[in-house]
Amino acid sequence: MRRFLLTPLFLIAATVTSNAQGLCAPIADRCERHITAQYIPDGQFYRALLQGDEVAEFDMTLFGGSTYRVAACSGDSDGLLLFSVFDKDRNLLFTNKEHSSAPYWDLAITNTLDVTVEASLDPSKAGSGCAVMLVGFKK
Repeated sequence: MRRFLLTPLFLIAATVTSNAQGLCAPIADRCERHITAQYIPDGQFYRALLQGDEVAEFDMTLFGGSTYRVAACSGDSDGLLLFSVFDKDRNLLFTNKEHSSAPYWDLAITNTLDVTVEASLDPSKAGSGCAVMLVGFKK
């Protein structure tokens, strides 16, 4: 399984980033609809081109006392991108696999946590494609 570390400033490599930006634009537009008016976007579009069992991941800090919405999209419809949230000890905190591959989920955070979010294509629905993740926090 290949893994990619995503940060807001560096996505895989420059050539893949430019391709991902163009190919992912319609997916990002659709995914952005999941970050509703109740949420303030973090300003980042996390994008990657994935094939087979590749996994994209990024690290972030979720601050206590906040509710975050994580939206994950790929392909022409919702439910193609799987995402999981792990704490710094790699304990699974949430996965949309247990929720019918929901395209977004709200995470209520009690205490500040450093987390890793992993995204991969649902192998039963897509063999390759653009992965887009967005994060917002509740106003």
